[in-house]
Amino acid sequence: MNPAAPALRADADEIIRRSLQAVLPDEAVRRALSGKEFSGKIYLLAVGKAAWQMAQAALPILPPIEEGIVITKYGHAKGSLENCRIFEAGHPVPDQNSFLAAEEALKMAEKAGKSDHVIFLLSGGGSALFELPLIPAEELSDITAQLLGSGADIVEINTIRKRLSAVKGGKFALACAPAEVFSIVLSDILGDPLDMIASGPAEPDRSTAADALRIAEKYHLRLSEQAWAFLREETPKALSNVRSVITGSVRELCRAAGEAALSLGYTPVFLTDRLCCQASEAGKFLSSILKSHADSGRSLAFIAGGETVVRLTGKGKGGRNQELALAAAEGIAGLQNAALFSIGSDGTDGPTDAAGGYADGETRLRLSEQGISIYDALAQNDSYHALQAVGGLIITGPTGTNVNDLSVGLIHGE
Repeated sequence: MNPAAPALRADADEIIRRSLQAVLPDEAVRRALSGKEFSGKIYLLAVGKAAWQMAQAALPILPPIEEGIVITKYGHAKGSLENCRIFEAGHPVPDQNSFLAAEEALKMAEKAGKSDHVIFLLSGGGSALFELPLIPAEELSDITAQLLGSGADIVEINTIRKRLSAVKGGKFALACAPAEVFSIVLSDILGDPLDMIASGPAEPDRSTAADALRIAEKYHLRLSEQAWAFLREETPKALSNVRSVITGSVRELCRAAGEAALSLGYTPVFLTDRLCCQASEAGKFLSSILKSHADSGRSLAFIAGGETVVRLTGKGKGGRNQELALAAAEGIAGLQNAALFSIGSDGTDGPTDAAGGYADGETRLRLSEQGISIYDALAQNDSYHALQAVGGLIITGPTGTNVNDLSVGLIHGE
């Protein structure tokens, strides 16, 4: 066994632990609410993978709320919250619980009057979790699956989603009027565009009907005439009853990873916080960087944040971070001092219980000894089972935050 392997894995696990701890929403929510005063009745809506954690942080700071609704992914709620109804719903494809929760949120919004406030806590995943479709639910699910399977990025997906929804693209804020909406946002989209995070339920929409039509044509989406008609309609371009603040983003995640790596003796090298290509291509690129520096004699940590995509070609199990790590395993095969990991900051990667994947210079050999081909596993999108077979899964459980993905390549120097 490579003597450097245990140290590399231990360092990776520690960087993961510290990075995630640094971007938990608790302190960010407290900071956003510090010194704020709200008149009238207060209603609270928390939406997204980090919704429960954000609501838990906000409730002790706010005056007693009139009513609250928390909508999050299955398994992400951690108990009851005072005066709040908690809904767990489908992600990445919305389900009946998504629709029911959104309908209840709209009913709550209608109760808010001119002197009241709606505190809106928003995090990634909200596009699926907070949904009330204007078209049949079956068609919306099919359109979402078409977009995910074709490799569309999150901005493209949300441009379509908001036009087919009764709550996205600023429509929830319109439902709250004349009440004021104070929106606290945990960003999971590169560049932090407020109108795209969870499809912007409380933000003026900068995308246009022409953008939506172009995306539908680009991916040859199969749509009903009703869906085509909604894509041609414009969304709200101005909202006077909303104030918004971004509380966290992938930049903070990358910065925290760099600080953790530095404390462990690595020199951090920041590559990008906007990684947005195919997952397997990202893995190949990051592995090529590690190969170039493997004989430098220095301990280096190459850091990239963002969100890659997966083009579905098989029927296996996995996620974009696992696929990235498995693709990198091919490139760093044989290197005794190199490793790479990639994780989703929310603790889930695709439809799996893993946050992501880890690979080092021995991963390909260990897979081969079990009769597993990296090429075949990638072709089948079966990175989960491949990495599981060699101890390469990273499992954190739900983290309570969601600020995109983190990929780190490590070189252990002399």
